[in-house]
Parts: sequence; C-alpha cells; structure tokens
Amino acid sequence: MTVPQRVSIVTLGVADLAASTAFYESLGWKKSTSSQDTITFFQMQGSVFGLYEHHALADDAKVSPEPFVGGVRGFRGVTFALNVDSVDAVDAMYAEWVAAGATPMVEPHTAFWGGHSSYVADPDGHLWELAFNPYAEFDDAGNLVLAPAED
Repeated sequence: MTVPQRVSIVTLGVADLAASTAFYESLGWKKSTSSQDTITFFQMQGSVFGLYEHHALADDAKVSPEPFVGGVRGFRGVTFALNVDSVDAVDAMYAEWVAAGATPMVEPHTAFWGGHSSYVADPDGHLWELAFNPYAEFDDAGNLVLAPAED
C-alpha cells in the first residue's frame, strides 16, 4: 500500500473546549454538525480541524498529559499556517484574530523569503502563521498549490 500524501484531521489538545470553540467561531468558522460535547470539528478546505480537551486527547493517544518538560511553557515544535492571497488580507486577518482574543506574537511584516507574514497564538498557545506567499497560488477550490515535487 502507498501511504496517501495528505492530512485528514489536525486535532489540538485544549484547556477549555468551550472557550476554544468560541474563539474559533468568533473568527467566523462554522462548527460541523459532527461535533459532540467532547470534541469540536471544523470542516476546512480539504481537511478537518478538531479541538479536544488536552487531557482526554493525551489519554486517547496513551501518552502523558504533561504538555511541556518540567511544566515550562515554550515552543511546541509545531505551527499552523493560514495563507491568503494578498498583503492586505494578512494585515486584516491578523487584526481580526487579535480582536477575537489571539495573542499577537509577530506583527505583519515583509519576511526574509519575500512574502508577508505574521504570527498569533490561540488561547492555548498554539501558533498560527498568517501569511501571503507570492510564490504560491490557490486552485479553484481555494487550496494552496505549491510547485510540484521533483521526481
């Protein structure tokens, strides 16, 4: 079997499911009717984004619920990126996320790689890069399209 090259669901472990759900809904995201009392799903373009209580997610994966070494908060080694089609869209989206309660981490700026980038953290500290990449395009379904892989 060949492993499909895709991500079907990304699930974040969160401290307060209701508060995290409300945060993402305040951005205009629509909760799926597949959501339950213990998990929230948002249908994305080509994938699903989930929110699940941190301890319950750790239990489901059979790992320790301790999120950081020694209880010290720090970089988790993961960021999410939400790409849009213009510099102005990055600036507007950054302002919208911050107004919804996200913590501003890096203000919108021209990045070293030639795009326009910023970072915010959701209520649980998960980092989101909000960016415009002038070297990428979107297909008719709104999915980000990068250059094809080399053989």
